[in-house]
Amino acid sequence: MDKVSVGFSVFFEEPFWVGVLERETDGKLFASKVTFGAEPKDYEVNEFLRKNYYRLRFSPAVEAAAKVSSKNPKRILREVRRQIQNTGISSKSQQALKLQQEEGKLERKLLSREAREAKAQQKFEQKQQKKKEKHRGR
Repeated sequence: MDKVSVGFSVFFEEPFWVGVLERETDGKLFASKVTFGAEPKDYEVNEFLRKNYYRLRFSPAVEAAAKVSSKNPKRILREVRRQIQNTGISSKSQQALKLQQEEGKLERKLLSREAREAKAQQKFEQKQQKKKEKHRGR
């Protein structure tokens, strides 16, 4: 049976409030970053996740160490309290988001190169056409 773990953290990253959704499936971590304007209320975050979960773009998979959770309720409460006080993104999430950013960067680079080459080719063809028009019949 597959085990899926999902966590959503909201924190202030100058000058905006940012939310990071971490999804762990089969030992692989996927992350997605969402930028909010003003500080979102709990119900706004909940509504956003319900409406836009399937539209979020998750990063490529990053290997995540399997977490063994203890069943002691007091320990679980202490861990939750620590997570609430801890601000920021986990390092695995940062790696996943960085991977996603690098992929986007490569894709943009490729598209701009193709556009630049197409523009140069079009300019070359215009020059050739102009040359042919000048040397008509002579």
